[in-house]
Amino acid sequence: MRRAWTATVYLLGILPTAVASVLAFALLWLPVPRRRWAVLHLRRAAALRGGPPPPPTARLDRYLPWLAVHTAIGVPAGLLALYCLGNALLAAVVMPLWWLFPAADPPRLLIEVAVTGWASAVVLGAAQLAILAAVAAVLFPPLAALHARVTLAGLAPSAAERLADRVAELTRTRADVLDAHGAELRRIERDLHDGTQARLVAIAMRLAVARQALPDAPPAVADLLRQAHEGTEEAMTELREVVRTMYPPILADQGLAGALRAVAARGGVPADLDVGDLGAVPAAVEAVAYFAVAEALTNVAKHSRASRATVRVRRAGDRLLVEVRDDGAGGASEHGGTGLAGIRRRTEALDGRLTVTSPPGGPTVVGVELPCGS
Repeated sequence: MRRAWTATVYLLGILPTAVASVLAFALLWLPVPRRRWAVLHLRRAAALRGGPPPPPTARLDRYLPWLAVHTAIGVPAGLLALYCLGNALLAAVVMPLWWLFPAADPPRLLIEVAVTGWASAVVLGAAQLAILAAVAAVLFPPLAALHARVTLAGLAPSAAERLADRVAELTRTRADVLDAHGAELRRIERDLHDGTQARLVAIAMRLAVARQALPDAPPAVADLLRQAHEGTEEAMTELREVVRTMYPPILADQGLAGALRAVAARGGVPADLDVGDLGAVPAAVEAVAYFAVAEALTNVAKHSRASRATVRVRRAGDRLLVEVRDDGAGGASEHGGTGLAGIRRRTEALDGRLTVTSPPGGPTVVGVELPCGS
């Protein structure tokens, strides 16, 4: 009976909304009313099914069929529920209060049978309540469940829509992660450059001064000073290399275009640089693009026997496209120790893509595609 009552309340609720869907059909096509209408029915359907309400679909081609089914089910099912509930209330009133009705117009139950005494009131009233309760228990739960399933199927996002929404959400979060990663790279590079490296330089200078101030120091002391001085300078060299490979300072100073100009100028092979309007590019993407171009030009100088190279960098929507082309002998391979594997690792770490075209005789084209925004 609890299920029957829940289903009855549900069907009574969809009756006015089904009628309103017909009367206010044009209004429900407006974006805001349409969304609110869908949210209302999704909440009621999800509550009946015992789950959280999903967001409404944005597809109009699913909204119109749902309106038709909603009206086709809601009006007759709601009227049936209203009829049963009304007659159940009538029986509940007539059973104890039949004597208040005028004798010339007695109340009637069970297909217009007149109630003329306590016996007929109790028997007919109980029979009517039992029949209506049976109808509600048998018919109303499946009718309500059918409407709820149709509503969830018609108004909730499909699997393809949920996948598309998930992809869009991941794209947005990836852009946020790239921005946060870039900010963190800049912070670490600045801290290492201005903090740790500066302290190492100061230590190296003090050790150098100490060595000069103690020319006659015992051999053991002089050797310790020499080792400490040389070790500090080696540590500074290693630190500079770490900073350069993590986030080259030239990127922070001159941006990607300026950094690529410097790489092309010292690449060992004449290189033409063509950089388009890149807009805002996350620092992590700038670093990967910079290293890809630097490594590719190093390969050109070492292995390709090329006389010239071309570097093109373009922004296409939310993708950064980098291409390095040379007129060398071709035959480049990721398995030949040419550094292409390192470019691939850096590129794929950001969900990018590397393509290498290098037939025998050339030309060799290295393409890198990187996400750079949502």
